[in-house]
Amino acid sequence: RIGMLRMDRNAKDRMSVSDIEHVTPGQLINARPIVAAVREFFASSQLSQFMDQTNPMSELSHKRRLSSMGPGGLSRERAGLEVRDAHPTHYGRIDIIETPEGGNIGLVLNLASYAKINEYGFIEAPYRVVKNGKVTNDVVYLDAAEEALEIIAEAGNELDKDNMFVEERVSVRRKLTPSQADASEVTFMDASKMQVIGTTAGLVPFVEKNGIDRNLTCSNMQRQAVPLVKTTSPVVGTGIENVIARNTSQLVVAEADGEVIRADGEEVQVKYGDKDIRRYEPIHFVQSNDGRSINQKVVVTRGQKVKKDDILIEGASIADGELALGRDLLVAFMPWGGYNIDDSIILSRRLVQDDELTSINIKDYMVEVRETKLGPEIVTRDIPNVSEDSLRHLDENGIVRVGAEVGPGDVLVGKITPKGEQELSSEERLLRAIFGEKAKDVRDTSQRMGHTSTGKVVGVKVFSRENGHELKAGVLMQIQIFVAQLRKVAVGDKLAGRHGNKGVVARILPVEDMPFMDTRLQSRNTAI
Repeated sequence: RIGMLRMDRNAKDRMSVSDIEHVTPGQLINARPIVAAVREFFASSQLSQFMDQTNPMSELSHKRRLSSMGPGGLSRERAGLEVRDAHPTHYGRIDIIETPEGGNIGLVLNLASYAKINEYGFIEAPYRVVKNGKVTNDVVYLDAAEEALEIIAEAGNELDKDNMFVEERVSVRRKLTPSQADASEVTFMDASKMQVIGTTAGLVPFVEKNGIDRNLTCSNMQRQAVPLVKTTSPVVGTGIENVIARNTSQLVVAEADGEVIRADGEEVQVKYGDKDIRRYEPIHFVQSNDGRSINQKVVVTRGQKVKKDDILIEGASIADGELALGRDLLVAFMPWGGYNIDDSIILSRRLVQDDELTSINIKDYMVEVRETKLGPEIVTRDIPNVSEDSLRHLDENGIVRVGAEVGPGDVLVGKITPKGEQELSSEERLLRAIFGEKAKDVRDTSQRMGHTSTGKVVGVKVFSRENGHELKAGVLMQIQIFVAQLRKVAVGDKLAGRHGNKGVVARILPVEDMPFMDTRLQSRNTAI
């Protein structure tokens, strides 16, 4: 809007000084203000952020986030308790639980589960229409001003089989204030008991039994859960896990009834009609914004009949079509030599050995090939004074192969840089005499793995001006290497439950040192 206003003002200024009979629209309209405004918003605006891709829940929560700050808004230094506190108009529109625990508390909020924003920018909440004391299934959305004119019954009021209120006096909100009213006076009823909380808080089992501060902590902890290698849906859920999974970008579903004619790791093809064949490609080991691995798996087979909205491809932290954050662990609440004092947690080594709490991180290495004063840098496999063992994963161009398992000190990109003439040592003179110009004036500037790093190469990208990529001045080529690393649970990692209880791993014990259950099966506890 700012860019359009600037363009409008510039066009009017040019029209006032131009010859109207000979001027063209291209001479009057300049699109640069719009381009500059868009670039400024996405590059430097306080409200423009990288999407949180830690897990599907954090992604969905970030998309539904509201902020009172930004251009023309509040600042955390001057915002008082009045604007941070909950307000009656938040009911059914803004999540009353999820908000940051730091300086942004009450200023950064989330939409409630069923809230939506109308064409004028106001948040609306859903309500069931009540006629003559009977609750119908007609749902309408009201903003706060419209709601203040109605008498709205709470969702907890009991109904009979005919959707009539059982009690003559029911709990209502009159002018946004809790009150009591005759059933015949009620005009609307809450659409759901869940409409006062958001999606993250809706994943907390028995949320009404928790303290509000514990629910706040739990909501924030769920957004930090990393996707695990092994995903299983939780034993105890709230019933909205599948709804949340379908509202993320991690699931691919069938667009209509059809038949799967191809299903493998590269592609899924679904035939919806005689000539309507559509292709879906799963994502494999793509780096997210915070360095996590985004990996999808195909859950259908060739020849399978699918219906509309059936799941074709599942993503990270999703199992059987449901959101699956973390693991179900058997926990013993007991003292153990003082090692689990306060918020310390003791784990069984079986969790490490069986990769029950193992995740995948993807680290990228960026290599720039530059033009120097002494000549260009060269990407090559022919590097002086480097053993063949360190170069075993490089292809003929000096770039590591996709799929190579690399370890400490292995070369990812072989690169040599020209260096100036200097007084030669006896060894260098011998090398020059043997190899001629080959080892004369270059030094090894290859990109190597760290001394303690291991992983598997899952991607290689090469950027060059020949392929149409824009590079910085003096840069001839950029090479980006993606290495996937397994991260097993270790001492110092944080674990959290779904009731706001969190702690830090203090020790990882052998299985034989863990306490046993007093049963014939001798099931081992996995955490203390």
